[in-house]
Amino acid sequence: MAKVKTAYFCSSCGCEEPKWFGRCPSCGEWATCVEEKVSDKKSSPSKSSGRVHTGALTLPGQKERPKRLSEIEAVEEKRIDLHDAEINRVLGGGLVPGSMVLLGGDPGIGKSTLLLQTVMNIHDRKVLYCSGEESAYQLKLRANRLGGENDHVFVACETNLDEIFLHIANIEPDILVVDSIQTIATDDLESAAGSVGQVRECASRLLKFAKESDTPVILVGHITKEGAIAGPKVLEHIVDTVLQFEGDQHYMYRILRAVKNRFGSTSELGIYEMQGNGLRQVVNPSELLLSSNNQGLSGVAIAAAIEGVRPFLIETQSLVSTSAYATPMRSTTGFDQRRLNMLLAVLEKKVGFKLGQKDVFLNIAGGLKVSDPAMDLAVISAILSSNMDMDIDRQTCLCGEVGLSGEIRPVSRLDQRIQEAEKLGFRRILVPAMGSKSFDASRVKIEVIQVSRVDEAFRILFK
Repeated sequence: MAKVKTAYFCSSCGCEEPKWFGRCPSCGEWATCVEEKVSDKKSSPSKSSGRVHTGALTLPGQKERPKRLSEIEAVEEKRIDLHDAEINRVLGGGLVPGSMVLLGGDPGIGKSTLLLQTVMNIHDRKVLYCSGEESAYQLKLRANRLGGENDHVFVACETNLDEIFLHIANIEPDILVVDSIQTIATDDLESAAGSVGQVRECASRLLKFAKESDTPVILVGHITKEGAIAGPKVLEHIVDTVLQFEGDQHYMYRILRAVKNRFGSTSELGIYEMQGNGLRQVVNPSELLLSSNNQGLSGVAIAAAIEGVRPFLIETQSLVSTSAYATPMRSTTGFDQRRLNMLLAVLEKKVGFKLGQKDVFLNIAGGLKVSDPAMDLAVISAILSSNMDMDIDRQTCLCGEVGLSGEIRPVSRLDQRIQEAEKLGFRRILVPAMGSKSFDASRVKIEVIQVSRVDEAFRILFK
């Protein structure tokens, strides 16, 4: 029987030490030491056959002499079409053979639904879906709800990594899905599934399989209460792509964004709408994020925002009321509260509106979380509209970053924002005067109004 010993791991970087430590000697993080039981026995070579190799990783060109960079021929990888325009866009054009993708998100956000729905649409490749959290009956019920059948999708409810490799050897899939990596364990380690050692070892062996067999592997990862991927940080380092699936469970919209992507841009973004029969791709999110009954309502402003590289118009809602307590409330949904406090200070100092004794509530419609600084002008306009109880023209949208001195600073991709507003039928748009000189307003039918200060914008909106 193998001798069992105790080792200490860093939950941040996965560093292993024989003794307890307060600060990790590798990454320097404090209070990340966890104790786990490990085995002295060495990993036995895999007995599986076929395309599976779990031994040492043999990279292309490893046995050859080093080459000059100019001698290496760059060949564009032929990507696998997942038959989903949103996830294809986020991945950079499709799934790269031999790549490893990690999908993270809050519990119940729809990670498993997204993957099962995606693989069920792939009819030209064999897919092995390994689930460590649900039974085959549960997966079948979900597949029936999604309304699809696919004989090329094989389901294995297994948590043992060695058994998963046996299934791989028998089926020889073109795509492997593991849901989730925190539920998979190998017999080579004595620690429980989800521990630092197990996550690191299982991910490393799956990476070797992906690179040697040229089979793409998609992993589902749990997240901590802080929002980071659970397990060692090395998990995010070894994978090729890290995708984040986010959104509010009480709203219907979900956003898929790339945090890391070795084969594409991290600026792309995919939007889905959660429905009873699965996730629906949102081709034009602007039309869904704008309500049609805000005419004559105060505290509503339309912002031309960009998330990633996709422009869309979003409704910004604000409510300003007299505070009943000594300390006024500042509440935001989908917007940075510290930035809201800064914008309120600009309103009071540079424009002269006293909001120190009033409660301010701000909401981004649709449950989206937007970090685009071009939302500033719409935010302060909505706040002022609610404070004065005056509505903003429904056919007007705004974009611009507000500086501390009250100036409206230029924003990126201004032409895309203007074209999106024109496409949705808006009559005019307020844009920063700085940075818009190069844009030819004669090419569009929408009226482009250039403003340089917030008081100038307010005179146009509330005249």
